[in-house]
Amino acid sequence: MLLASGANFGIRRTLPHMLGVVLGFTFMVIVIGLGAAQVFQRIPVAHTMLTIVSVFYLLYLAYKIGTANSKFLGEKVTSSPITFLQAVFFQWVNPKAWTMALAAITVYTPQPVTNYNIIMVSLIFGAINLPSINFWVILGAQMRHLLTTDTKLRIFNWTMASLLVLSLYPIVTLQLDI
Repeated sequence: MLLASGANFGIRRTLPHMLGVVLGFTFMVIVIGLGAAQVFQRIPVAHTMLTIVSVFYLLYLAYKIGTANSKFLGEKVTSSPITFLQAVFFQWVNPKAWTMALAAITVYTPQPVTNYNIIMVSLIFGAINLPSINFWVILGAQMRHLLTTDTKLRIFNWTMASLLVLSLYPIVTLQLDI
């Protein structure tokens, strides 16, 4: 998603998306560490419901990527990048983010688990996340030089959208037992 945003909107317009991912994920790790993971243990259907909501939200985002328009040759922009709040919210419906957050807390939090340890692990993951996502945005922004026509951009966008939809296959088949 960040690669597509960097390619379509450039680095500056993708900054809110990037910050939303970093801050949303960091906050998510803190909340999970402080007890949200216990909800899934006590109410397993909550995990299934989150997965279903996640799949539909990711399909919506794939559509948004596929239909994104960028400014080329003086054309008026008809779409916009994902906002800060959308990126924060996305972390909460992103199965990959949940998996990483749960792993961060269970694998990397020192024993005994204290609020301080949870916050430190969260901040470390946030600090690692920022340069990682910068790579994708910069790569996308560099690809703008190759995406010089509407046709090339459309092909790129629908390819990125299709890859996002394909990434749902393991979630749908394994987590939902379909």
